[in-house]
Parts: sequence; C-alpha cells; structure tokens
Amino acid sequence: MDLKSTIRHVPDFPKPGILFYDITTLLKNPLALKETVDQLTQHYAKQPIDLIAGIESRGFIFGLPLAYQLGLGFIPIRKPGKLPAATVAESYALEYGHNAIELHVDAISAGQRVLIVDDLLATGGTARAACNLVEKLGGQVAGLAFAIELNFLHGRDLLTGYDIFSLLQYDE
Repeated sequence: MDLKSTIRHVPDFPKPGILFYDITTLLKNPLALKETVDQLTQHYAKQPIDLIAGIESRGFIFGLPLAYQLGLGFIPIRKPGKLPAATVAESYALEYGHNAIELHVDAISAGQRVLIVDDLLATGGTARAACNLVEKLGGQVAGLAFAIELNFLHGRDLLTGYDIFSLLQYDE
C-alpha cells in the first residue's frame, strides 16, 4: 500500500511557511492505519523492549496499538501539567517555537529498555527531549519509531547514537 498517498499536506499550518504533514487522512483510512501499525509491529517484534513511550499526542495513536501488539506496557510523555503525579520535565526547541514534556518519575525502572514513538521526526527536538527524560529516570532508549520523517530538517542530527526507524521519509 502507498502510505504516502494517504498523508495530507497543509501549507502554512500552524504558521506561515510551515508545511504540515497531516496524518488524520491516514488514520481515517482503515487499511492505511492497519498497515502502519503492522509495519511498526513487524519491525520491533523481535527486539528487546520493555516499554513503549508515546509522545503527546500523536505518539499515543501509534504507540498504544504497538504496545498492545507487542504485549508491552505503555507510558505517556505529556505536555506540562497533564500528568497527575510527580514528574520530571525536559524543555526543547520546536521548528516553530519552544515547549516542554514530562514523564511520571515512577514510569520507568532503572535499566528498562524503552521504545519512544511519535508520528513525525522533524527537527528532532521533541524526540531528543524524550530520550533525555527516559535516561534521567535510568531507562535505556531501545530506539525511536516514527510514521514520518522529514529528512530535509535533519532531525537525526540531534539523535546520533540512537536507533531510528521511520516508515515514510520526505526529502522536501
């Protein structure tokens, strides 16, 4: 299946000059959604992973079914103020601003191997912050999984040394 054909491109969102790669058109297509989750599952089925961590909010969409398919637990990485118990936070730069993410301090036990999942790898700031959170809590980053990677933004440059897998890659 041509998954790229199910991605909508929205110019000037969320601000002028940004081309947004919209996965909602992939998500509403049952065959495309199934194919995306199946491909992620197949890639990680035999890898030593203890937990899946999904980055808010679109990382939840792919992270939860992947965790279910692999028989693993899921931990949410959320925006500030969304998690009810004690958290650890990490700030990062976006393509179009700054933000922070948080993780419960008891989400990961020392030595656990955590696969970080998100919908899109752009500049790498969010993914790098997620890696930092996992490592602050004593976990090991088992890898990073993305539905889409925007190669032209060089997000991998911030993630040197980590195993990265993306289903769809765009060069422009």
